[in-house]
Amino acid sequence: MSKSRCKAADVKMWSQGSALFGENLRNVWFSEEQPSRKQHPDFTLHNNCSLTFLTLSPSSSSSSCFRKPKITITNTNTMALTLSPCLPRTTHLSKPLSTSKLTKPNIIFDTPSFLGFKPVSFRNNNQIRCHAVTDLKSASSLDQSKGEGDDHKVVIGPSSEEDRIVADYNWTEEWYPLYLTKDVPDDAPLGLTVFDQQLVLYKDGNGELHCYQDRCPHRLAKLSEGQLVDGRLECLYHGWQFEGNGKCVKIPQLPADAKIPRSACLKTYEVKESQGVVWVWMSQTTPPVPEKLPWFENFARPGFQDTSTIHELPYDHSILLENLMDPAHIPISHDRTDWTAKREDAQPLLFEVTERTDRGFAGWWGKEKDGSMPNFLRFGAPCVLQNNRELVDKDGEKHYFTGLFLCRPTGQGKSMLIVRFGGTKRSPLAKIFPKWYFHQNASKVFEQDMGFLSSQNEVLLREKVPTKELYLNLKSSDTWVAEYRKWMDKVGHGMPYHFGHSTISPPKLPAVVEHAPAGLVAGFSASSPAKGGIGTMHAPNLANRYFRHVIHCKGCSNVVKAFTAWKNRLSAAALVLTALAILASSKQWKAFLLVSATLCLGGVYACSTAVAMNTTNFIRVHRRL
Repeated sequence: MSKSRCKAADVKMWSQGSALFGENLRNVWFSEEQPSRKQHPDFTLHNNCSLTFLTLSPSSSSSSCFRKPKITITNTNTMALTLSPCLPRTTHLSKPLSTSKLTKPNIIFDTPSFLGFKPVSFRNNNQIRCHAVTDLKSASSLDQSKGEGDDHKVVIGPSSEEDRIVADYNWTEEWYPLYLTKDVPDDAPLGLTVFDQQLVLYKDGNGELHCYQDRCPHRLAKLSEGQLVDGRLECLYHGWQFEGNGKCVKIPQLPADAKIPRSACLKTYEVKESQGVVWVWMSQTTPPVPEKLPWFENFARPGFQDTSTIHELPYDHSILLENLMDPAHIPISHDRTDWTAKREDAQPLLFEVTERTDRGFAGWWGKEKDGSMPNFLRFGAPCVLQNNRELVDKDGEKHYFTGLFLCRPTGQGKSMLIVRFGGTKRSPLAKIFPKWYFHQNASKVFEQDMGFLSSQNEVLLREKVPTKELYLNLKSSDTWVAEYRKWMDKVGHGMPYHFGHSTISPPKLPAVVEHAPAGLVAGFSASSPAKGGIGTMHAPNLANRYFRHVIHCKGCSNVVKAFTAWKNRLSAAALVLTALAILASSKQWKAFLLVSATLCLGGVYACSTAVAMNTTNFIRVHRRL
């Protein structure tokens, strides 16, 4: 579209993915750049069209001549129209303007009885954009609601005015969980991502952690594909080496009398280790804020022990967090996975939200039949979820238990999760089983939900509407899910993309799919067997348990190596014993050798089973109940 000087009558009308009249409109923007519509400065919504977002914004070049438009809404689907200022990045097409140059639009409702006007509160220190956010509700659904009667008693309703407050937020000014400290490789760089930002993490010769942008300044090769040489990070493309603060200390191709260019340095990120987790501060302009680094009180209590696992998952972090704060699905989806989940225990739940802030929310929950809410859930920005419970034993001693979930967005449709379950008192059964058993059981739990969550991710990306248009959230099961999506309404404008309860900001660019992911195999060269192997166990695929968990976990990786080695030894021993039994002349020796070979084969089977438990995906068997 060609731009022209602003005139009083110029109005731009644009719709995303639909015709202007007679269909549902997703986004409509007004500005002064539309020469073809000079004779029609005002806008009329009619013929049953539904409006989701209406943005009024003068262009940056000539905002002073933006006049007051008249918007007439006739015979449209029922909607609640909200006019409010909003923060930058509400949509990528909106343009900033000063509040002093904004004039109120003149809105005329020909059918006012069908419309609810809602003012919106906001917080913003700098620029604003004026937009209209609508709560869509079709005429047919309005008619149905008249007959539904008591639906409002069980279904979570629309956002309140308090929920619509827009908060100052910048996703880079947060600490994100990168990795479990114990699982960071000692002798190889580690390639990681936060949203679409690619990072490389490594330990230098002194064991100190460093984090850089995963990009060599020479020709953009991934440094996570490199190696460590004398505590320095070396790019394996041309051998450039970097240390400490990102300074380049060696370029093999540089003449002996030449100095290394100052620009041959890396962009660095601040990292901190806290309570067994490595955190990264993503902002390059704002200094790290120590107060924002999460601290978990229960993990600091005397005698507290935990089992920690890390998982890479093929769906968006917001869907993952939804799943983690949804206790209602556990009896059904994870039926008999452990000793607690049973489908006959599915029941209504009680919830009480006790805290809502710009940083998250918190509250109590429990089973309705118990009549109590002993569990305390807290969600905190950017992606930290914890579920705490206190129990008093028969001796009057209080014990603390925590389920902690540290999520990291790793790109569109991808996320990484650190799971930590622990308490000040452990079950006797937990002491019997090895840690790798609990790790594989955690992997099974995520695989049981993977099909549901992946399809949910696809629907959200395809439909491009807020979750209130797609979800039917129940008060007795989905309170935390609704609270989380409403929190996203407050802060989503400060994220690369978001799907809130009432607002959305879809990804601006399509997801990048790396068919041969750099860094994801080479980054674990020291701890993963068969680097680059072609076997299914080692294929880089987020649907594969080995790739999702084992290569990220030193303990499970060592277990797989050990069991594989023992399986090979026992197989060889069984073969040798069988051959000796054939050659033996004494019946006693034949019997002894054959029994020994049988025991070795039993050991081979046990080792193969252990390897399969750590590397093979759970397959759901549908039952006729």
